[in-house]
Amino acid sequence: MKTLLILRHAKSSWKNSELADHDRPLNKRGKRDAPRMGELLVREGLIPDLIVSSSAKRAKKTTELLAEESGYEGEIIFERDLYAAWPEAYIETLNVIPDEFETVMVVGHNPGLEDLLEILTGEGERMPTAALANVSLPIEHWRELSLEIEAELLNIWRPKEL
Repeated sequence: MKTLLILRHAKSSWKNSELADHDRPLNKRGKRDAPRMGELLVREGLIPDLIVSSSAKRAKKTTELLAEESGYEGEIIFERDLYAAWPEAYIETLNVIPDEFETVMVVGHNPGLEDLLEILTGEGERMPTAALANVSLPIEHWRELSLEIEAELLNIWRPKEL
């Protein structure tokens, strides 16, 4: 069994309308919520073995704040292919993860993350900014992950509910 943690980036700022979408930073709430999700990882014993994040500025900063707060010291891979990605892009990225990593976190964007979660688990859950889902995958090797497997949603946390 493998574990997939699905995290939507924290709340971003729309203050500067001239910035490209990829370059939007976190707003005040985002800077507060990202570390809170890092604390949650510690409380739940869910520190990932590897984090793969969208390269968008808001996703990178979410990942960095979460990693710092949780004490995560592993590798963080920033992937341009996860920016505004559909479920297939997440699957392709995860399929090449070495099997030594049991728990992997992906950090990305909607609607792709909500779609990924629903396709894998059959559960249509809302993923607002900084929401985290814990998914159990019935696979031994990351290359076995596909959109056809039947995974189990173990839990979902939303910052406003904490």
